[in-house]
Amino acid sequence: MMHDSTSTRSVASSTLRRSEALLQRMSTSISDLPLSTDWCHMSGKRACFIRSLDGDWLQIPDCSIDIEIRRRLTREVVRGHEGDDIVDEGAESSEYTVRGILDDSTFLRVMTIFRSGQPYFIEPFAEKEIKVAISHIKLNGETGEFELTLIEDRV
Repeated sequence: MMHDSTSTRSVASSTLRRSEALLQRMSTSISDLPLSTDWCHMSGKRACFIRSLDGDWLQIPDCSIDIEIRRRLTREVVRGHEGDDIVDEGAESSEYTVRGILDDSTFLRVMTIFRSGQPYFIEPFAEKEIKVAISHIKLNGETGEFELTLIEDRV
């Protein structure tokens, strides 16, 4: 199928105009965004908030956060048709890895939350409270560097 150059230029020009209009609508000043300085730091790190079921929020400043989200899939392997029967169960698990530096007293508070049962965490990107399980805590006693792994299970 051949296109003439006038038609191609017209489509390209139309696409460019739509892109420019979209960019203009998207160009919002950072001060117009609903961000709180408690959540967003110039260093790229965030404040993390965690609590036990009945406890007060503990703020851990300047954390780096990695998130890995997985969907639950079921796969039935049928001879000769491998992969044809993948079913998305509609549930997902999120794993939050929080890293930073803790002093001794803050680490002891984190351990109290860990041992208290069901903790809650403020999801730092959606800024909502979620129920999690702490699956892993690691602390370097010399430097105060810590790693905390939290798992949220959604249905």
